[in-house]
Amino acid sequence: MSEVFPTAESRPDDSRTAELRERLAVVRRRISAATTAAGRSEEPQLIVVSKFHPAADVARLAALGVTDVGENRDQEASAKFAELAGLPVRWHFIGQLQSNKAKSVAKYAFSVQSIDRPQLAEALALAKAVARQQSETGRPDLDCYIQVNLEHDGGAHRGGAAPSDVERLAGSIATASGLRLAGVMAVAPLGAPPEAAFEKLAAISTDLRKLHPDAAGISAGMSQDLEAAVQFGATHLRIGSDILGSRPRVG
Repeated sequence: MSEVFPTAESRPDDSRTAELRERLAVVRRRISAATTAAGRSEEPQLIVVSKFHPAADVARLAALGVTDVGENRDQEASAKFAELAGLPVRWHFIGQLQSNKAKSVAKYAFSVQSIDRPQLAEALALAKAVARQQSETGRPDLDCYIQVNLEHDGGAHRGGAAPSDVERLAGSIATASGLRLAGVMAVAPLGAPPEAAFEKLAAISTDLRKLHPDAAGISAGMSQDLEAAVQFGATHLRIGSDILGSRPRVG
């Protein structure tokens, strides 16, 4: 494993680790409170979104008990995965995925949470990206979530498949070798209360499970709306800024 903490300023007991510990504790308390308020017995899985933050922060989070990390860009995710080889975390790809990145993503991703068109599922399967990794490393099937567009006007501001396309897309994933249909994912529309959107996503999930009972995952909720997501059955929460802080300046 590469040296994750090469300098005195980036060791596990530094001020950044203390900051992350405090922020993480606050978010975990919010999740616990929301779970109780929703009358649920099991808390959703926390995925910490580390985009634009350094690999050293992911290592710090792992030391603090974080097991799941999300990334939006393959270039950044693959670089962090290589730098942190052997770190006991699961990597989730949550950004818009180009078909030509399928082979790269299959090397590190536990899940892809942004599949929104049949062509992408086909690319992941037909390119034999996952199958190749299974042959070489014994990796499990790739968990795939259908990203659903919840915009009222049908726009694509947040990305995702139209609700009417979910059943067809689910069939493409469920029959693809090396892929496992895990559930649905969505981002609440901008400028509107998230409750209605997450209630709609929950209904879509219910319909999906009638055809694919094992596709029970609901990835929903970010820093600003995690409570609403938990209320409507989210099984996975994607939290970034409330744990890691504002994005570092890039460029």
